Amino acid sequence: MLKYKSCKNLPPVEELDYSEDTLVNHELQDLIPHLLKTILALAWANRWDWFFAAQMRIYYDPDESAIVPDGFLSLGVERFIDERLRSCYVLWEENDIVPILVLEVVTKVSGEEYIAKKETYVQMGVLYYVIYNLLSRRRPPLEVYRLVDGSYQLQSENPVWLPEINLGIGRERGTFQGITREWLYWYNEQGQRLLTPEEQLTEAERRAERLAEQLRNAGIEPDL
Repeated sequence: MLKYKSCKNLPPVEELDYSEDTLVNHELQDLIPHLLKTILALAWANRWDWFFAAQMRIYYDPDESAIVPDGFLSLGVERFIDERLRSCYVLWEENDIVPILVLEVVTKVSGEEYIAKKETYVQMGVLYYVIYNLLSRRRPPLEVYRLVDGSYQLQSENPVWLPEINLGIGRERGTFQGITREWLYWYNEQGQRLLTPEEQLTEAERRAERLAEQLRNAGIEPDL
């Protein structure tokens, strides 16, 4: 894991450069991490020890440029730091807590997700590295790597269970924001997909309709 010397004068977040625009090459680079974040926000609504971000700079060493994954999850940090929220994720202001999971959505031929970024995440000590590939037919569409003894080992399941997060991650067809395609989702230990807020609302409406029908069958007009 990458270490920086504690004796250095570490710059506060206000002095870090985040004025340069973060480029998103494909709409799915924004939608896929936001779907994962939306599901987490519902599943972990009563937890305040996690942070998920999309297209946010991670400052991991004061001598290095920031790295910008498409999405990342940190555990053991404050979900909200103040009303201004975070403009970037700075390790030395987050008690040196490295993201436990990083997501990259491959939308163009560059290779940095498999070489440069991968090496940086190893140095940082990111436990899980998730690559969702929209392009290459020579690679699996979803690759989940686990850091073992300083190198990433590919996990073969779908979904892949992540015991340190107590969730699985995998791919499945579904609908998000009216778009039906394959998405990435979180799963419970039984392999059941966690529902999106829209799906939970639909389920609640169906339960209400079934209850109303049962009441009508019993001769009771439901108060809707």
